Amino acid sequence: MEDIMEFQLVSSLEKVFFNQAPKAMVRKYLSGLRGEVLSFQVACFGEKRSIDILDCAVSLRLKSPLHSQLRCRVVGSVPSDYPAHPAEERDDNYLRTEPGLFPDVLLPLTVRFGRWEQEEDAALLQLRMPFGQWRTFWFDLELLPEQPAGRYPLEILAADKDGQMLWQTELEIEVIGAQLPKQELIHTEWFHADCLADYYRVPVFSEEHWRIIENFMRTAGRSGVNAILTPVFTLPLDTMVGGERTTHQLVDITWTEAGYEFAFDRLTRWIELASDCGLEYIEFAHLFTQWGAKAAPKIMVWENGELKKRFGWETAATSPEYTAFLRAFLPALKEYLAAKGLKDKAIFHISDEPHNDADKESYLRAKNTVKDLLADCFVTDALSSYDIYIQGVIEHPVVATNRIDYFIENGAKDLWAYYCCSQKDKVSNRFFAMPAARTRILGVQLYKFDIKGFLHWGYNFYNSQFSLEKIDPYRVTDAGEAFPSGDTFLVYPGENGEAVESLRLMVLAQAFYDFRALKYLESLTDKSFVLELIEGELAQKISFADYPAEEDYLWRLRERVNREIGKRMAEGN
Repeated sequence: MEDIMEFQLVSSLEKVFFNQAPKAMVRKYLSGLRGEVLSFQVACFGEKRSIDILDCAVSLRLKSPLHSQLRCRVVGSVPSDYPAHPAEERDDNYLRTEPGLFPDVLLPLTVRFGRWEQEEDAALLQLRMPFGQWRTFWFDLELLPEQPAGRYPLEILAADKDGQMLWQTELEIEVIGAQLPKQELIHTEWFHADCLADYYRVPVFSEEHWRIIENFMRTAGRSGVNAILTPVFTLPLDTMVGGERTTHQLVDITWTEAGYEFAFDRLTRWIELASDCGLEYIEFAHLFTQWGAKAAPKIMVWENGELKKRFGWETAATSPEYTAFLRAFLPALKEYLAAKGLKDKAIFHISDEPHNDADKESYLRAKNTVKDLLADCFVTDALSSYDIYIQGVIEHPVVATNRIDYFIENGAKDLWAYYCCSQKDKVSNRFFAMPAARTRILGVQLYKFDIKGFLHWGYNFYNSQFSLEKIDPYRVTDAGEAFPSGDTFLVYPGENGEAVESLRLMVLAQAFYDFRALKYLESLTDKSFVLELIEGELAQKISFADYPAEEDYLWRLRERVNREIGKRMAEGN
């Protein structure tokens, strides 16, 4: 019986399940601006079991003038016990909704998958064929700043040990003669430093912890994130009332008879490290607890040489003691920021997402204790109630994408947007179970509506819901069956403290590449010209809830945008 081996060139917007043949890449063409990373996949299927783990029965040769700029990883499958909300709460644009294995983690190549080598004119993947399943290899092509514009061939050849050809395909790469511009929109993915210390079992802010923090910051910075949630004191986020997260407080606070003293040494190290990683905006931890601003965060203070918890759940948000602390801390922090030239890069929060009238009242009471101190600062919080917004409770709201269309229709300006576990019907999100095109469309939406910032709460949240348990994100991807898998983290903790990217992170980065390319074309033309490219062929105008679902729309749009940019570069614009 002849061994069956299949190969398929697949787009980066295809999620290849181990037990389902993938859809072939129809448009064997990719284009991008300098500074962009283009991605594609090759899926393989075999029916012969290889007993020898070192038996690389197939070589995959990628021949191109750009071969040295390629890198290769394996798309790994991870489990989901809760991939989607119940059917009555969501739409039908999901790939699968049953628990199972989903393609997500981009694993580094190890001996059990194969070997990656660079030759004189090609990159070579010595491949160990999978048995009875589809295995997918993810390829990234970095377009360097000095890359000459033009079209480049990429030939992919699969051969057996004897050199017999098994499969061949080609992909054309076009480099546009323009540099991808700096991202203007502020993008924060909430960074949970305590989860890194917990997972790797290292002391908080030890040298090893700092090394790991840098790895995870650097991955965020190269993926379109430019703001960093900064734990001046332990983050009061997703914590059971009365419970605690691992203490991770950057500011040293001492209480003396003369009052509070603040040391910002660790904060300086954090900010300098973040800046080096491309994270220029400093987003400070919320000043009050989540869901109504009813209490103070956990704050540790040195007193008589002993570190004690001075504030926490037992401290009312508007207590005189906590108000006195904030009225000492915030002026000191603002003075520090001014001295560092960071005042315009600082983002402050009061409390996350006041939902109802009771939350509104407690939020306002808490806000009023510091309102005068933050009058000249940028303060923003998640808010999805338009009624609360028009009362002026939050001047700069971060609005859920399933509510933001109403804000836009009513003329709200300078909005930020967010999505999380609740945005499951119609709108973009990044759950495992959703098509990747549904994740990538976000960039077009953010551009069309001039959204100023995008926020998500889960860059690396490795706890269960309410932080009741520490979890292994390779085994628990849904915070303990609390949120659809894909909501709580974008990166996995790898060996040696490295951040391991996910397929979803790469697609989200593509969404922000799209945003930047659209902004660049607007700078060469005008907004109406770009909107005509986006919507000219559509029967329905794009909103956050209504958009083309098929991935081909995104590929064709970027081709048109890139072509228009390239044409103007050639004309000397």
